[in-house]
Amino acid sequence: MALLPLHLISLTILLHLVAAQQTNGSVPVGASLTATPDAKPWLSSSGEFALGFKQVQDNFLLSIWYDKIPEKTIIWYPEDGPTVPAGSKVDLIDRRGLVLSDPQGKEVWSSRSISDLAYAYIYDTGNFVIAGSNSRNIWESFDHPADTILPTQVMPRGGVINSKMGKTNFTRGRFQLRLLQDGNLVLNTLEMFSGSAGNAYYISGTRDESNATNSGFQLVFDTAGYMYILRGNGERVDLTVRESLPSGDYYHRATLDSDGTIDSKACGLNNVCSLDDNKPKCECPQGFSLLDPNTPNGDCKPDFIPSCDEGESNKGGDVFDFIELTNIDWPTSDYVHMNPTNEQTCRTSCLNDCFCAVAIYRDNQCWKKQLPLANGKKDPSQNVKAFLKFRKIDGPSGTGENKNGTGENKSGTGENKSRRTLILVGSVFSSMFVLGIVLLIGVIYVCFLQIHKKKVGNSFPDSAPVETRLARFTYQELFEATDGFKVELGKGAFGTVYKGVIGTKIVAVKKLETMVKDGQKEFKTEIISCRKSVVFDDDAEDVTVLTELAWDCCHEGVGEVTEPSCPCPFSVTSYCLSSN
Repeated sequence: MALLPLHLISLTILLHLVAAQQTNGSVPVGASLTATPDAKPWLSSSGEFALGFKQVQDNFLLSIWYDKIPEKTIIWYPEDGPTVPAGSKVDLIDRRGLVLSDPQGKEVWSSRSISDLAYAYIYDTGNFVIAGSNSRNIWESFDHPADTILPTQVMPRGGVINSKMGKTNFTRGRFQLRLLQDGNLVLNTLEMFSGSAGNAYYISGTRDESNATNSGFQLVFDTAGYMYILRGNGERVDLTVRESLPSGDYYHRATLDSDGTIDSKACGLNNVCSLDDNKPKCECPQGFSLLDPNTPNGDCKPDFIPSCDEGESNKGGDVFDFIELTNIDWPTSDYVHMNPTNEQTCRTSCLNDCFCAVAIYRDNQCWKKQLPLANGKKDPSQNVKAFLKFRKIDGPSGTGENKNGTGENKSGTGENKSRRTLILVGSVFSSMFVLGIVLLIGVIYVCFLQIHKKKVGNSFPDSAPVETRLARFTYQELFEATDGFKVELGKGAFGTVYKGVIGTKIVAVKKLETMVKDGQKEFKTEIISCRKSVVFDDDAEDVTVLTELAWDCCHEGVGEVTEPSCPCPFSVTSYCLSSN
């Protein structure tokens, strides 16, 4: 028959001639240990085994271990492996038994031995026993195993050992070895939420329905290191090969490893179990990563979680796509079963369903599933496809074989890569176009501000030269036309009018002489009003009154235009008709 898939581990050592600390193995009532790195444990009489605190990362674990080997391998710890901080204590207390408490004195765990206690004893088998006043055993660690059984240990019907979660995580794991009341020895998984036993994936076949006395009665680990099931009629059913064990000074132990099973349901949420060289292996599929990197058979967190937000829930294939995995299934996480159907309908239904995270297609049937996914397994013998939804804008997590997990990504085809490239390029060009529009609007706005500023700064809104036959005169020309501003015709509040001759015409030239308050402003206003009322008539014989200003000089703030050193020419000339 098939051998039990327990890992029977032989630890090879040469027994030391001198023990580190010799005791008689007895522990009196009232004895205690404190969790510190250098605390001395309670030892068996030979010093082979020790009970005390083992440091696990930053905390301490009450445990029993091999004390004469360098590895100090732990072979027992309280149920669910509670770790405690430094300063915690374990006491042997009358009518309470072995009590573990934290530094504040709060009880963390106890053996719950309610009878009167006489003493405790650590045997050289690794069994810790609490004896009553009548010297009968009240409690012993062999009756409450953790993940390991040792030689001389016997498991009765109803007995159980649990795997731990990980190498340094001593909480209850996902596997159990149990001897059922019907006589079968089974390996089964634990349901993650309820803690109840799952389906058995190993059964010894030692149940006899026709005669209960021929069914399995005990699981025995004998002193030679062999394991077998003892039937009620005395028959033995070997679980280990008789010739497989080495001779000499060895320790033997049988441990249910945290990954020592062939059932897929041993892996955590969203995880997938497969066989690698006949050994189970848990891996997160593509699109998922381990929640705790130190626990490979733990839960996997998704890179994308579907939601029913209005912005995406009705977009379907426009927003989402699938990673396609082969030969992978999570058998118990579906909420919709479509039968019969085809692959395309299965895909489309999941794409348009905001609750659907994964669709499984097999044998013209479709199962739509929500997160979290449970009991994942990979089986090449099954012709099954798993479609894992992802958001297109994010892209699938990795390509091909996932860096963290398993499965084939058939969304990473050349067509889809090209599509993603086009989307990326289109997005870049769109961004550049929008940026260009923004810059153009900015330039136009700045130019408008500059033009507006110039217009606002110009106190002469009609300051552009009149596009007519107006002549331009320099200061020197007017100086000569008036014979050096010699003949004065009159004075105003801010300037003097002089008689002059330009060509054959007699003109009056008004010159700004004194910069009084608002004088220049009034002078400019007079010029403007004159320009607006001027009538040009080349044949007119009327005396023309010429008011001339070196416009550029005055407008740019050079000052009075009485000095011939003014660098600007008279750029604006206004002719005003006057009866005077």
